[in-house]
Amino acid sequence: MADALPILDLAPLRAGDAAGLTRLGAELHDALTRFGFFFIRNHGVPWSLVERTFGEAERFHAQPLDAKLAMQFNQHNIGYLPMRGATTRMNALGTVYKPNANEAVFFKRDLPADHPDVIAGKRFRGMNQWPKDLPGFRETVVEYSGALEQLGLAMLPMFATALGMAPDFFADKFRDPMFTLRLTHYPQQDPMTADEEWGLAPHADTSFMTILAQNKVPGLSVRLPGGEWVDAPVLEGCFLVNSGMMLRRWSNEKFLASPHRVTNRSGRERYAIPFFLDASYDALIEPVPTCVDAQHPAKYPPFTYLDFMTEYTSANYAERLKAQKEVELQGA
Repeated sequence: MADALPILDLAPLRAGDAAGLTRLGAELHDALTRFGFFFIRNHGVPWSLVERTFGEAERFHAQPLDAKLAMQFNQHNIGYLPMRGATTRMNALGTVYKPNANEAVFFKRDLPADHPDVIAGKRFRGMNQWPKDLPGFRETVVEYSGALEQLGLAMLPMFATALGMAPDFFADKFRDPMFTLRLTHYPQQDPMTADEEWGLAPHADTSFMTILAQNKVPGLSVRLPGGEWVDAPVLEGCFLVNSGMMLRRWSNEKFLASPHRVTNRSGRERYAIPFFLDASYDALIEPVPTCVDAQHPAKYPPFTYLDFMTEYTSANYAERLKAQKEVELQGA
């Protein structure tokens, strides 16, 4: 797969090289119409920060269960989902019957209590929840989220160029981008477990783009357009990036949102720190003009982040949120 997936060198982009941006746009177009995944190198994110974030993921999940359950996953998609706390339905590849064999904690932009969106109670714009007894955890998570947000924003001109638009086409839609950092723990799975028991069932991401720092414990597989499942390798110092359903809809399905899955048969504990970047909360998303013509009419009505994520959450997390609400009502 290392030979199959493109590796994009971001050095020209970071240097402001116009010719390099044109070349990267063409390479990205090829990657997202043929694979949906690609590696990036020379991205500018210190790998020491990546390693520290992996360490914090491990440290979080090593806590007693009660400490993690104190940060219950909520209507803002923030907080802790315990083992098998969700079943992949929306964007799933085929029918999934069993909950995912992982535990995860979710963080978004670290908004203060007096932020207007927090005060207004806007969904998906709530305050993060933080562990009480992990000094330095919050600082690392905020630093890593900020670094990957800036990386994602720096890549937007590539995506615009890949779609035949001006480099700043996406700029006004990402003035205050939404993002999610997920710190996931995949425990060892029995090698004899039936194939329906996934660490994370085959699915496509909801995001505009997902930036994943690969770790040294295998488990991620990607489905190529021909139907072949291939294991994702580790390329030292590189991120693996993929387009998600938001970008697929935005591009009127010109760009892929390729399915992928996770199993952990390695005999070791596995951790992942995917970062999901999306448009601003109120940005109106309509098909890119170069992706619509008489032969390719718009396949989706205009939508916002709130529209899209409400649909996704209703499909994948409704049971968890309903059960949690019932517990809260019983305790009232």
